[in-house]
Amino acid sequence: MTRSRSGAVWVGVATGFLSGLFGVGGGILMVPCLVLLLGMEQRRAHGTSLGAMVLISASALGGFLLEGSVAWLPGLLIFAGSSVGVTVGTSLLNQVPIRSLRVGFSLLLLATAARFLAVAPDTDGHNDISVGLAFAYVACGLVTGLLSGTMGVGGGVIMIPAMILLFGFVDATAKGTSLLVILPTSIIGTARNRSSGNIDPKVALVVGVSGVASAFVGALGASELSPRLSATLFALLLIASAIQMLRHANDPPPPVEAV
Repeated sequence: MTRSRSGAVWVGVATGFLSGLFGVGGGILMVPCLVLLLGMEQRRAHGTSLGAMVLISASALGGFLLEGSVAWLPGLLIFAGSSVGVTVGTSLLNQVPIRSLRVGFSLLLLATAARFLAVAPDTDGHNDISVGLAFAYVACGLVTGLLSGTMGVGGGVIMIPAMILLFGFVDATAKGTSLLVILPTSIIGTARNRSSGNIDPKVALVVGVSGVASAFVGALGASELSPRLSATLFALLLIASAIQMLRHANDPPPPVEAV
């Protein structure tokens, strides 16, 4: 029991820092650690990961708020779209070829990673909201939610490249805004998982509390990264996400996760 709790603490510290530094959920690291180190069943690990992200994403978001790196209205518009998309996506789980979607999405992640590695995105901040841009944000959220619902991936690896490459966000603001979307998504998903018993509340609490401080530190550090280094590190995260998805291309889809 002591060893399991110690493992959960270290999982929280590591994934918290990852979440703060990259503006994503920590599921890409958290789920494998919960399965391999704590022996948790895969589906329960996804639900527990999402529960832990409530505290971790709130702490990381706080760090970006202190730096003034959160775009509230774009974030809320993206969340409006994703909340609809994830509902539609989960209803399509048994009607679409999940393996083909995962392979295709993995290739998209790899292509995006290559773009980040080739040239650091040249951005100067997001534009003022117009009617057309508002609809574009909602559409981005809709696509994010659809992919999350059908494949069990989190929104960060989708939202952040879109905000930087399509909407001209600077790196830190894209990460902070991503966390603004991830926080309510984590809360909603955790409530659903708890009602279905698909979460270990004690482990989620230990991991979440353990990751609070490191998430805050990671968020503060994210603002200090150079655009070139930040783009390179995020590209490596996308590559790791793509590899993990390809490795599990034939698995049944897990619960929606804020990664």
